[in-house]
Order: sequence, then C-alpha cells, then structure tokens
Amino acid sequence: MIQLALRMYHVPKDIQVMLDDYFSGFRVRFSTISYATDWINLEIGIAMGCTISPILFVMAMEVILKAAGDCAGPVNLVGGCYMPPLEAFVDETNIICSKEDETCRKLERLDVL
Repeated sequence: MIQLALRMYHVPKDIQVMLDDYFSGFRVRFSTISYATDWINLEIGIAMGCTISPILFVMAMEVILKAAGDCAGPVNLVGGCYMPPLEAFVDETNIICSKEDETCRKLERLDVL
C-alpha cells in the first residue's frame, strides 16, 4: 500500500527506492524468560517511532479511503438525513452501507488494493 501511495502522490523514484530499502530490513522475534523464536522478516507495516511513518500512514490511508469512497454514495436515513459512506478517524475506518451487496463491493475493492 505504501508503494502505491508513493506512486500516486508522485514521490520521486529515488525517494521511493530509499524508503523501500529502509523498510525492507526489519526483523523481529518474540521472547520470554525461557524461549525465543527465530528472527522473522517483517514484510508489511510502518515502523513506529520513525519520523516519516506518520506521513506514510496518512498517504496509505488516503489511498484506502479514496478507493472505498469511489464505489458508493451516502446512506439515506429517515427524515432526509444521510450518512457518508465512510467515516475515518486516525486508524479507525467505518464503512456504512444500506445494502449487503454494496458492502461486499466496497470490501472487494479494498481487497484488490
């Protein structure tokens, strides 16, 4: 998702390569007092504590919200009110639909990304 966002927002190729190199070397392992797993390469995610991570997170979330928002309109409620099809705050995203097939379309669209 991050690579897609970088391309969509026309980030120069050399910066894209630099970020890809930076994020590709992360490894993790879990340990207790008596046991430790082998090192595992992290293939997905944004590093916490990195100064560029909030910007990358916002870019990736914007891609997700645009993709989901493009496939349906607002939900009409009683009394002429309506709810937008997407509500997002920080890392929480709610998809609001009035029909099951509409929900499926939105989720499938996100799955393609």
